[in-house]
Amino acid sequence: MNLSRRLLLGGLLATPAARLWAEAPETSIRPRSRHPEFRKVTIPDADALVEKARLTGKVSFAVADTRTGEILESRAPLLPQPPASTAKTLSSLYALDTLGADYTFKTRLLATGPVTNGRIEGDLILAGGGDPDLDTDALGEMAAELKRIGVREVAGRFRVWSGALPEVREIDPLQPDHLAYNPSVGGLNLNYNRVHFEWRRSGGAYDVAMDARSAKYSPGVTVAKMSVADRAGPVYTYTEKDDTDIWTVAKGALGGGGSRWLPVRRPDLYAGEVFQTLARAHGIQTGGRVAVADTAEGSELVVHESAPLSHVLTEMLKYSTNLTAEVVGMTATTARSGGVRDLVSSARSMDAWLAQQAGASSAQLVDHSGLGGESRIDAADMVAALIKLGPQEGLRPLLKTYEVEDSPDALVQAKTGTLNFVSALVGYVRAQGGHDLAFAIYCADVERRDALSEAEMEQPPGGSVWLARARTLQRALLSRWSTVYAA
Repeated sequence: MNLSRRLLLGGLLATPAARLWAEAPETSIRPRSRHPEFRKVTIPDADALVEKARLTGKVSFAVADTRTGEILESRAPLLPQPPASTAKTLSSLYALDTLGADYTFKTRLLATGPVTNGRIEGDLILAGGGDPDLDTDALGEMAAELKRIGVREVAGRFRVWSGALPEVREIDPLQPDHLAYNPSVGGLNLNYNRVHFEWRRSGGAYDVAMDARSAKYSPGVTVAKMSVADRAGPVYTYTEKDDTDIWTVAKGALGGGGSRWLPVRRPDLYAGEVFQTLARAHGIQTGGRVAVADTAEGSELVVHESAPLSHVLTEMLKYSTNLTAEVVGMTATTARSGGVRDLVSSARSMDAWLAQQAGASSAQLVDHSGLGGESRIDAADMVAALIKLGPQEGLRPLLKTYEVEDSPDALVQAKTGTLNFVSALVGYVRAQGGHDLAFAIYCADVERRDALSEAEMEQPPGGSVWLARARTLQRALLSRWSTVYAA
């Protein structure tokens, strides 16, 4: 029988160590050592490690035996903390349980009329299926396939459809406009919804270019435009006009030359313009300006299929791509409920699933990537999800593998999470001797994070020192656990 959080907080646990699917204790439960005096000398106490880290804010963690679910050691395990990108582990579990590891995303070219003598007697529609990994090379392959089957001209209009998912203008509205990891999300995505901005000094001025580059192609785009402003700051300004992203950049920030990625706010029109350029390069005339389709109805001409979901998630967890997390999460919610209204409601659906499947009642997420700083979960519930859901969904092999400092026989498979003054690490550690543990470590100074101005968000004062201390603490805790809890 599960114990309620109220009973736990009232100190009514009947056993010295709580089962993970019940609740974790509020104070640390230290293990019995086979050689207690030796352990005291050579292996630092967890509380001593926290004190040594000298972190502002709050530290919480839980580590448990994956075989029994027994909490072995913890600190404030019921304290809700920002998960940052460790939320992607939960989104992965949610998507795998709902869609299956072999699920694929499909991007299609549809014709609303017959093809006669190489001419589509109707419209051509580029219909997105949410594919988060769609890139310019894939659109080039689709254009080449359209040519191969004999299409040379479109009598009607070229349209794009992104209705498979709701339009999300930006994942976290509180982030600065120019951050590429905070793009729009929708049913038709391209290049992680980023545009490549490049600049070069030319005399006393600058030549600038905006393109959709990939390994094979670098087509220029007009849906995003950049101009250089003679000012010292701010570095970037953004406005939208006539479905076009209008950027300016401060001349004083450019130096001799360089490049960076910027977010795209109309990814459907971005993908449409890029495909139209590539189709024309293959001799296919697609008419005038890209239009938006209300439906995705028509004869299927070309289909591009993504890699299986398991591969998509492996890449997401490795590179921590926010767009991928939002797409797979909203796709899972759509499959469960027949539709999704917005990102927050999709995250709430995942919260309910976590509570039902893993008893993770503390989960209060505002997105699927962890980018939103208002998301919360406690360490005990994260560990519960890892133990109860991870094995059946095959999560562990998808996680990035690390070695444990000073413990060469130990192995960590984990996901990191970083926001300003937030550092998290969750996953599994195989201790020396082969004993498997699941853990969650959260460090957060929410007050310090909330006090940052927009200008400070990209490089917060003191942020790098704070993050280094948090990561040192995480490594020290893993080293401790992999030794103390060796089989």
